Amino acid sequence: MSDNDLVVRNALVFDGTSEDLVEGSVRIVDGVIREIGDIGDVAPADARSIDARGAVVTPGLIDAHFHAYAIALDSEPIERAPLSYVALKAQHRLRGALRRGFTTVRDPAGGDAGLGRAVEERVIEAPRYLYTGAALSQTGGHGDYRGRGDDSKCHDGCTVEVVDGVEALRAAVRERFRHGAHAIKIMTSGGVVSPVDPIAIPQYSAEEVRAVSDEARRRGSYVAAHAYSPAAIAHSVRNGVRSIEHGNLLDEPTARLMAELGAVLVPTLGAYDAMDRLGAALGLSEVAQRKNREVLAAGGDAVRNALAAGVTVGFGSDNMGDLVSEQLVGIRLMAEAAGPLQALRAVTTGNAAVLQREDLGRIAVGAVGDLVVWSGNPLDDIGVIADGKRPRTVVSGGSVLAEASR
Repeated sequence: MSDNDLVVRNALVFDGTSEDLVEGSVRIVDGVIREIGDIGDVAPADARSIDARGAVVTPGLIDAHFHAYAIALDSEPIERAPLSYVALKAQHRLRGALRRGFTTVRDPAGGDAGLGRAVEERVIEAPRYLYTGAALSQTGGHGDYRGRGDDSKCHDGCTVEVVDGVEALRAAVRERFRHGAHAIKIMTSGGVVSPVDPIAIPQYSAEEVRAVSDEARRRGSYVAAHAYSPAAIAHSVRNGVRSIEHGNLLDEPTARLMAELGAVLVPTLGAYDAMDRLGAALGLSEVAQRKNREVLAAGGDAVRNALAAGVTVGFGSDNMGDLVSEQLVGIRLMAEAAGPLQALRAVTTGNAAVLQREDLGRIAVGAVGDLVVWSGNPLDDIGVIADGKRPRTVVSGGSVLAEASR
């Protein structure tokens, strides 16, 4: 049997964009989509084959806000644990994501050359893994996990690092690219789990944000910023940030500003829903629960505002700790906010645009051979994807995984 030749036959194909499903087959050779449609007898007789009759095939899903190292609900216990332990836990988080149907993830606050190498060499079972290294936070910002009265150091972390000042930030950005970072993550507003910063207030000075953006742009990359409020979002994109993470409080004027400046939005709707339902039982602090309620209800409006302004919208899960099992919830919430077609676009071609990877998130000749065969039609019932207990067959780079479950 030819191990480098796979044909998925008799499928209804969602290409990543069109609302019209096309009946036909998909052939993957050497990990790349070679042919689509009526393939007939083109493939060798001994090619591997999947009969997808009655099923819908989509591109492999992309999660543009997945934290492999986020083994707890807040940063402090992660940063105080041995990195070897964190990495071993991370491999289980990555494996679970792949089996849910995510064949690519971007980690915007963690990852390093070692974990990236383990994924590339298939030492561990994982999606394609794009990382930023530790996110950059100002003192007292979202990445600074220290509470009042805590004078311990908060540097050299695996998920967050406190770095202040233009020159120090330039050096930190260069160091991340030296270690293979896909992009750079900064914190430009307060957050839910950080203890001392209000959510709405912008963080980092304009000069600091511009320095980070300048270094990333000259490297041919971009900056992703944690930002919730219109003020923080505008502060970010005006100073060169390309990817706004979360953005729950995005209003119409700021959405138009994002579109004008070519910025993209990666909403993480499922994380707030999961924290609201499960956070207290998992030890989420009262402060964090209160902050979470501030942004929970507004997320759907932010997505609609972005789409109306013509902003590219992707998808992220952002599930910390044991909430990683809720990774698929956000897809249902995206469908509720903007319809199932937009939810599918967000998690495929939308995120491919966020990552600046035309070879991902689509079923097209020349694209990477990442597919998922679903048990039904997610355009009719988004639960086909969002309910992790329903069967699915994941194809990653032409390799077939067993049917996945939650």
